[in-house]
Amino acid sequence: MKIVLSVLIICLSAFSQNKRPITPDDLWVMKRVANLTVSPDGKYGCFVVTEFSVKENKGNSDLWMIDLSNSKIKRLTTNLGSDAAPSWSPNNRTIAFVSKREGDFPQLYTIDIDGGEASLVCEMPMGVSSPRFLGDGKRIAFVSAILPEYEKDIDAMKKALKEKKDNKVTAKVTENRSYRYWDSFLTDGYVNHLFTYSIETKTRIDLTEGSKRMTSVDGSASYDISPDGQWVAMGFNSTEPPYKDINNDIFLFKSDDFVNAVNITTDNDDEDFSPLFSRDGKFLYYGRTTEKNHPDNANVVKYDLAGKTSKVISEGKDLSFGGFTESLSGKEIYFMAEENARAAIYSSKLEKMINEGAIQSLNVGADKLWFIKSDMTSPGEIFEWNIKSKKLTALSSFNKSILDSLTLTKPLDITFKGADNDNVQMYLLYPPNFDAAKKYPLIHMVHGGPAGTFGDDWSYRWNAQVFASYGYVVAMVNFHGSTSFGKKFMTSIVGAHGDKPFTDMMRATDYLIRTYPFVDSMRMAAAGGSYGGYLVNWIAGHTDRFKCLISHAGVYNLMGQFASDVTSDRVINYDGAPWQGRYEQINKWSPAFYAENFKTPMLIIHGEKDYRVVVTQGLELYGVLTGKGVPARLVYFPNENHWILQPQNSIYWNKEVKDWFAKYLK
Repeated sequence: MKIVLSVLIICLSAFSQNKRPITPDDLWVMKRVANLTVSPDGKYGCFVVTEFSVKENKGNSDLWMIDLSNSKIKRLTTNLGSDAAPSWSPNNRTIAFVSKREGDFPQLYTIDIDGGEASLVCEMPMGVSSPRFLGDGKRIAFVSAILPEYEKDIDAMKKALKEKKDNKVTAKVTENRSYRYWDSFLTDGYVNHLFTYSIETKTRIDLTEGSKRMTSVDGSASYDISPDGQWVAMGFNSTEPPYKDINNDIFLFKSDDFVNAVNITTDNDDEDFSPLFSRDGKFLYYGRTTEKNHPDNANVVKYDLAGKTSKVISEGKDLSFGGFTESLSGKEIYFMAEENARAAIYSSKLEKMINEGAIQSLNVGADKLWFIKSDMTSPGEIFEWNIKSKKLTALSSFNKSILDSLTLTKPLDITFKGADNDNVQMYLLYPPNFDAAKKYPLIHMVHGGPAGTFGDDWSYRWNAQVFASYGYVVAMVNFHGSTSFGKKFMTSIVGAHGDKPFTDMMRATDYLIRTYPFVDSMRMAAAGGSYGGYLVNWIAGHTDRFKCLISHAGVYNLMGQFASDVTSDRVINYDGAPWQGRYEQINKWSPAFYAENFKTPMLIIHGEKDYRVVVTQGLELYGVLTGKGVPARLVYFPNENHWILQPQNSIYWNKEVKDWFAKYLK
């Protein structure tokens, strides 16, 4: 017995020794699972797996399929171009999807679940997105961007698009307030139209002929078609140029009569989105926020098509609901939400079914739910939830081999007293091979938004496990302004973005030093992106207790954010606008006006194509720091936006972050 036990201990020790800390390179080896959609009969799931080549500096996505009865998985496509957006036919055998196989844009394909070659179904000059089989299984709906002046002449459109591409004049001209979004301009005159394609007759019909409305500023389109194919519900911006404001509404129309489309959400000046017809075709569900240009919880509305009346069906919980889907019987609808920094699924009776990790791609069967779930110790995989037994089962394990080789730590979920003596939640992550008898530097990761949250989720950009792997204790504070803790908490910082969150960060730091002896109060840092970068910049002007700071795409000068892609919400969030003469109020919460206090060494990172927090914010901050003589380093990416997305750039980003921490914390 002693011999067996000794052998077991030796084996376990060897196994433990084979594990190692995670590296940024590991993030690009992992397979990324997304877009799960389950067949109408509930037997199979189709999903997308993306794999990256660091050497080639790009990723490729293919379709995979899972048998939900036995978890057997097989690959459906092996195309060198990316495949995406799978949609099941009612026959449970055919899948429509989009694929970029030739040319500049993805086109519409179908493939049989038994495999074989994919078939090209339809091509459009600017590609295809959001395919969806109609209830008869004979037609496929899809969205395509067009030049509206050529909507009836595709060949002329192709010629016009080529002329645009070849034109040496590169000017972008506008008189609109909303003229660019994220990393793209909205000045080229493209609009999304909704089409159907008949598989039998090989004919294409434009269901939204004559439309010049934006479906969204980000280029996506949200729509649904009733089970009988007679009605279409589609999201459009209802405001007119010069787009002083954006208001997404739901338009309802007969599939052959777009001219008489009716806006059914004129009673709401804020966002209405994600229309979904009930299985019996009698009702329409959609999401809604009502606080214009102001952080708000989203609710789910049920619209009676016959009675033309609507009712909010998700009231009763101080949460923001979305990702809703109807049960097969039509008697139940399931909502997704964030609750206390974790994902939650609720029934329409507002009964909570699950509250853990992060969840996407919710699908419903007769007595089961399927979705993709991740957490801070594991990237997304396919899971099954048994509604009756309340049992959660993992059905896929694409990254098991690499995860088994890594030393990852589970986060502690901590609550402390923050600003106004409110309860504030944070996660705390230990470094690998943690020894409580030692002292460790502390890193605060600061989330963006501010209407966002550090959830129990796996991130491929700001990964807490990677930060901890450098030998640091990592704290992630969900300060005032964070989502998933109620509307009052979320909106409590409007008009004073630097106030309560800064207090929360300082109290979190004090709490950690007081509670955990292994936290080294002499070696601490803070790093954040977007609003997180703003709060880091604010910290720089209000305390010198940190050894170093990192500001990625951080807001430095609030006045400069009127060059952002989104400006309509600035007036409320800053409690003033330049044209109102409220400079003093705006500057009160602007880090730029506390530059005289800057002492802490700072790494500044920014992308040229960042239209959300314009690149001049980072350049101005760097210029002030170097002018003042504060140690600073600028990392500028000419081909990245608000995020660093290319594999080699991402790995380099992590190297710069690691080196900056090591310079001041080791």
